[in-house]
Amino acid sequence: MIRFLAGLGQYLHFAFRGLLTAILAVRQPRELCAQFYNVFLGALPLGLIAGVALGLVVWMHLRGALNDVGGPGALKYLPQGLALAVVLEFAPIGAGLIVAGRSGASLGAELGSMKLTEQIDALEALGVSPLQRLIAPRVAACVLALPLLTIFIAYLALLSGYLAEAIGGSMSATQFMNECLRVLTLRRAIAATLKTMVFGYLIAITGCYCGLTASGGTEGVGRAATRGVVASTMLVLAANVFLVRIIQLIA
Repeated sequence: MIRFLAGLGQYLHFAFRGLLTAILAVRQPRELCAQFYNVFLGALPLGLIAGVALGLVVWMHLRGALNDVGGPGALKYLPQGLALAVVLEFAPIGAGLIVAGRSGASLGAELGSMKLTEQIDALEALGVSPLQRLIAPRVAACVLALPLLTIFIAYLALLSGYLAEAIGGSMSATQFMNECLRVLTLRRAIAATLKTMVFGYLIAITGCYCGLTASGGTEGVGRAATRGVVASTMLVLAANVFLVRIIQLIA
């Protein structure tokens, strides 16, 4: 128990310092852009598949459920349900899990290998802060990339849902868009999108922390990558519960 509490304290201290230094990442525009490229563009193929799949699956479930419960007349509510489900929940959590699985592992493995090959010790010996040079750009990149990836997934999901409805139903594009906007206010959509910035911060901090605490040779690098994925995924899911409740109270 004492060991767990000590590790938790170290993690929280690292997370606080990482938050402060991430604000100064604009001083390293080249490194920040490189990390943003790795996080955002690297996740786009998965985001493309996730967006199309989410839109089609939610459309199929909602169309069947509305038709069974309310008959053909209830299908006019399908765009509303699709927009609420995708924009408020599925797109943000999907983006968070994609980045947690991809970047959580890469951050843990990359920094773990740097730790075990003493590259981080070399930076400290030269008087360079690893927190500012290595951690800050990665945290800032994840924080900035998650909302953009969420918007990308949400638009693809709504587009695939509309195309499915246009092929299998009788609703026009104007009707579909108007019904989506009837219940999806700008305030709620912005709040749901911006909460992914918290996901990005948790993913980056956790992946970096797991990498910097790696030990045990090459096996330690693998363990750091695994820990980064598992821990960041758990934190994203847990944070989503609290953030959804907070948004419901203030939005």
